[in-house]
Amino acid sequence: MERHVQVLVEGIVQGVFFREYTRRKAQSLGLKGSVRNLPNGCVEIRAQGNMQDIDFFIQWCWEGSPLARVENVLVTEAPLDYSLLSFLITY
Repeated sequence: MERHVQVLVEGIVQGVFFREYTRRKAQSLGLKGSVRNLPNGCVEIRAQGNMQDIDFFIQWCWEGSPLARVENVLVTEAPLDYSLLSFLITY
């Protein structure tokens, strides 16, 4: 069964390669979606894949890149989006 989530990561998560590490982790899990920096200093992730991989990915978001200092991870469920083909860094 598939799950689609929007994840908001708060803390020191910009300028520390968080998006690139996120893209690599998502691709290694076979997830589809995107990651981007927000003007408020947070990182927004949209990820879709099987439930077990999404659960693992959400837990991984608390680590992120080695230089990141994650303070909070907020998860919101989203409707499945079958137009997603890969996992990308967006701007």
